[in-house]
Amino acid sequence: MADAKKPLVTGRLHKRLAHYGLDSFGQYFQLLSSGQYPDEVQMAVDLLTTNETYFFREIKHFEFLRKLALQERDRSAMFRVWSAASSSGEEAYSIAMVLADCMQSTQWEVMGTDISTRVLEGARRALYTLERARHVPDNYRKKFCRKGTGQYEGYLLIDRSLRTHVSFRQVNLNNTLPELGQFDVVFLRNVMIYFNNETKRQVVARVIANIKPKGYFMIGHSESLNDISQAVQMVAPSVYRKGA
Repeated sequence: MADAKKPLVTGRLHKRLAHYGLDSFGQYFQLLSSGQYPDEVQMAVDLLTTNETYFFREIKHFEFLRKLALQERDRSAMFRVWSAASSSGEEAYSIAMVLADCMQSTQWEVMGTDISTRVLEGARRALYTLERARHVPDNYRKKFCRKGTGQYEGYLLIDRSLRTHVSFRQVNLNNTLPELGQFDVVFLRNVMIYFNNETKRQVVARVIANIKPKGYFMIGHSESLNDISQAVQMVAPSVYRKGA
């Protein structure tokens, strides 16, 4: 992790030191590394995971995806998109709305992954406050969302017709990846800002290995792959394409 992010770590974990009566983060790290506290490891992961996200964040990426989906709508092969740091699911469901609007229902699927089991549970529920869904275009909200009533007043539920095309699983991008298959498009946005350059290179290499030849890799607008990877070339702001 970059040095600039160390205050974030200390701010989010200091209560865990107090919980165990520890005097330093070194002691806490030893506790996590002992293998005797798996629940605490997950607790630390959940506390450190930054989950600031919303539907259709950085809209230019979704406009690019829409154009691509329209170009690919007559293909017979499955069109697969990976939301590699999906958090609570807003990005994955935003992708799904675009694909459902542009392609046949049998043509596409979305996979969302995250290191945090807590946010993945929320993603699978697919229930969001109206405030969190405020950036969903009106036509998509009418077509793909169901407005809550009774105890769910003030919430939106992603429609089942969309949810059946979206799956979620826990994946740690800092480790060797499980078998995920190949993807036409990968979104990995606003995550690498928390990594040092060597970690970025390792994570990006793992992700790119799962992109099909001539597939696309989208990163956050504040991020760059300069000096990180030569396997992809920028084709639009924060949009890269893998070679053949």
